[in-house]
Amino acid sequence: MSHQTPLYSALVRRLALDRSAFHTPGHSGKGLSAMQDLLRLDVTELPDTDSLYEAQHVILQSERGAAEMFGAARTLFSAGGCTLCIQAMLYLACVQSGKKKIIADRVLHRSAVNAMALLDLQPVWLLPRADAGPGFPGRVSPEQAEALLQQHPDTAAVYVTSPDYFGVLADIQGIARVCRRHGVLLLVDNAHGAHLFLTPENLHPLSLGADMTACSAHKTLPVLTGGAFFNLAKSVPAAHAKDAMALFGSTSPSYPVMASLDLCVQWAQTHGKAAYAALQERVERIRQLAAAKGVGLPRGKTDPVRITLHTAALGVTGHQAADIFRAHLAEPEYADDSNLVLIATPFHTERDFLRVEQALRALPQGAPLPQSHKLPSLPKAVLSVRQAVFSPWEEVPVSNSAGRVAAAAACPCPPGVPAVMPGEQITEEIVRFLKNYGFLTVKVVK
Repeated sequence: MSHQTPLYSALVRRLALDRSAFHTPGHSGKGLSAMQDLLRLDVTELPDTDSLYEAQHVILQSERGAAEMFGAARTLFSAGGCTLCIQAMLYLACVQSGKKKIIADRVLHRSAVNAMALLDLQPVWLLPRADAGPGFPGRVSPEQAEALLQQHPDTAAVYVTSPDYFGVLADIQGIARVCRRHGVLLLVDNAHGAHLFLTPENLHPLSLGADMTACSAHKTLPVLTGGAFFNLAKSVPAAHAKDAMALFGSTSPSYPVMASLDLCVQWAQTHGKAAYAALQERVERIRQLAAAKGVGLPRGKTDPVRITLHTAALGVTGHQAADIFRAHLAEPEYADDSNLVLIATPFHTERDFLRVEQALRALPQGAPLPQSHKLPSLPKAVLSVRQAVFSPWEEVPVSNSAGRVAAAAACPCPPGVPAVMPGEQITEEIVRFLKNYGFLTVKVVK
């Protein structure tokens, strides 16, 4: 075998395209000048470099600086991404309390489903209301949380995703008030909103009443991929937080990733507010251009610096729009049949934003594409998430799956809400829904 470097070579080729990177990671290929030296900082646990899960000096000092920045009682570094934060968050809320039931937003990352399987949690699902406009899953509401908490008083916590992938924000303040009345914790997957404490209106869920937040810093902030913050409010005992992270995390956390978190804290404290104020103003001009063009935007409260374009309103799929944006040297974060998502950061230049505007102007205009995203009814759970995930499974045609029990989540995008979760029985309605989205097969318990 010849000594080739297919991955490295592909990365170098992509760099040579000179596209503006409107996708993760949040440093956008530029970031902070100090980040360029991180390779030389790739070390291990030494007497003067501390140890992440037994932090006593320099890492602990850095984490305390991050806690002060977020206004948290405790902030922990994660070199295992938001996934590690979500795992630790669910462990602390449910296992430590001795309660296994959790009310959960159906808009959730697969890492949360996997953590539920590992921890043998019992989810009670909150379906989002379609209040963000066509093509978007929408929000869960305080009223929905209230109703389920009344039905399930043995619940340990309420778990929501805010913002979602499209930047749609839930009413965290309202849901937090409901949780406090019922004496349960509010957990927020804030993977795409780590930066929200820096926007002119502080929209970070911790500031709005959440008890714990998992914040994927590398998605929107100048942090290397895999860097995240796990934030705990005063309402959460933090004594076992490091143990919870060590239970799931690698024993070899990356020092360059942790160092980039440390650098991010310094940047945020000195430049972050001004940078995000300028970014918000620039993104608003792009949104106004999109609206004038006839592009749809998510309705209601949203992340003010996320660029989400409902191109189906112009008769253009998100995939087609992505090709047009690439032709104008702007690489999007995500595209589907209806939408295009770009992650804007303070490290994008005016040249980058002009490319976005040129691509917007180049979008053709036609009749809106039909939008049929009505979710099927919640199916019956006949096995726990854990039982289903760890059972022998087989892959069968969707058309033959009615009556079978799902072994994995089946999640169309859009709307980004799983039609069926592990342990749930597949109905004829779900079969029709999945076939409509082009699903050919589904994993089921044998």
